[in-house]
Amino acid sequence: MRLAIVKEDPSVEPRVGGTPDTVRRYIGLGAEVVVASGAGLASGI
Repeated sequence: MRLAIVKEDPSVEPRVGGTPDTVRRYIGLGAEVVVASGAGLASGI
């Protein structure tokens, strides 16, 4: 399974779809995780 964490639009949504902890958990479960450059900046992660 491949999961993608997209970059949020700070004018609409400051939250991000994945944290470093959740990404580690997904990888531990066997998923391939792709994180967009800049994802999490508006959320402070």
